[in-house]
Amino acid sequence: MKKITLLFTFFLCLTQFSCKEDMLVTTDPTRIGTDLFYKNETQFQQALNGVYGLLQTITNSAYIFQEFNTDNTTLDFNPLDRGGAAGWEAFEFSTVNQGNGEIANMWNLYYSAIYNANYTLEKMGGSTLDAATKAPIEGQLKFLRAYFYFHLVQYFGDVILVTSTLQNPNQAFDLVRSPQADVWKQIEKDLTEAVAALPATYPAAQLGRATKGAALGLLGKVYLTQKKYTEAVTTLKQVTGYSLNALYADNFNPAKKNGPESIFEVQYQGGNDLGEWSTFAYTFAPRLSGAAVTGFANTTPGGRNIPTNDMIAAYETGDLRKDVSLKTSYTLNGTVVPIPYVIKFTYPHTITGRTDNNWPVLRYADVLLMMAEAINEQSGPTTEALGYLNQVRKRAGLKDLAITDKAAFKTAVLQERRVELAFENHRWFDLKRTMTPAELATFLNAKGAKEKAKPTVDRGGIAFNALDYVYSDFEVFFPVPAPQILINNKLTQNAGYQ
Repeated sequence: MKKITLLFTFFLCLTQFSCKEDMLVTTDPTRIGTDLFYKNETQFQQALNGVYGLLQTITNSAYIFQEFNTDNTTLDFNPLDRGGAAGWEAFEFSTVNQGNGEIANMWNLYYSAIYNANYTLEKMGGSTLDAATKAPIEGQLKFLRAYFYFHLVQYFGDVILVTSTLQNPNQAFDLVRSPQADVWKQIEKDLTEAVAALPATYPAAQLGRATKGAALGLLGKVYLTQKKYTEAVTTLKQVTGYSLNALYADNFNPAKKNGPESIFEVQYQGGNDLGEWSTFAYTFAPRLSGAAVTGFANTTPGGRNIPTNDMIAAYETGDLRKDVSLKTSYTLNGTVVPIPYVIKFTYPHTITGRTDNNWPVLRYADVLLMMAEAINEQSGPTTEALGYLNQVRKRAGLKDLAITDKAAFKTAVLQERRVELAFENHRWFDLKRTMTPAELATFLNAKGAKEKAKPTVDRGGIAFNALDYVYSDFEVFFPVPAPQILINNKLTQNAGYQ
């Protein structure tokens, strides 16, 4: 199996444990102390795998913050269980507040991952490993740290920026949010250093690790997000050695992981008891579909990330990607149930709840569309920009576009990104990048009006709340979790959530 062996559980067990009594210092023999660890390449690789393990955990719920809160998806409403109304459902209905538990958990996960990356980088600085051994490990850690901050700065705006561990707990109470500009600067620094340190490829046994291409692709996206179009084009053109899969579906087929189009994907492994499986097929299947979708009876699918009517209508006639990405109904006991669902990550598997699907983070199609967008912002819809856009459309079975207007081309690229990258956690950041906060609020209010007028999924007679689908421009950022502000009163809350 081509994958990273993730040792997250092992990494979390690293600790210092000692006690002192009557001048006698003893060490718990069941634990590995940090003074004994971080001594050789194997141990540093294990620590690095621990950070990859947290990436897995972060990705498991990322759809809530990057896809679910957009016009792409909604939920299979459960009128008998309103337990999620204050948590994950709030992202669909725009009722998120600072007490939302999903945001609190997400914040903690990201900063745990950042801490682990920082700690391992510090230990590497004092190690005796040779430079050639250190470089790819440090490069991967910096790539991952940049990736985490790339999300955080877009989720929250100003965030706590830490690149080293604290010397004592009291220092945590002095942490404040750093300006976005400083966070972006650190992300660029980490990725630039990662590009210099990372190899272009790895041996087959290490496929899935961050490469030079992954660092360049993410750096190009960072520049694009900041509207640094010249830097974006220059950087993205260096992402070489990749190509589009002939078949769109091959990007999601577990039997064809880490293929020619894959620049970076989060690794999962099902079919065993190693604890590295993915469960997206179950999370995204309609609530009552059971074996009709997952293939296994006696399961309780999540009914989350349900494609909206608007998303279904976004595909052009003849677009080969539609049938790979979603279905508009399922059949249960001979009855057709008109609830759509995502099928990109639904493939046969051998053990209930343990799927083998990786999660795509960066694909070459994404790079092509980013280059088209950046060139258009610089020079309008040039032949080169149109060429990148039409490469992606050709694979989808669609005719070439011939657009001469800059604004129309921008709209076409955003539309192409929507259907090409559907349900892969790109939509929220794409909308934020291409709209002002006021424009985004207007756009999402219109989306809400559509859902209220014609819900994608029947609500079982439950009326919408008056606050559902009411968006304000301040919601371009999420609230800082209330527990963090209670712990550290030097942290400020984002405007609009006080």
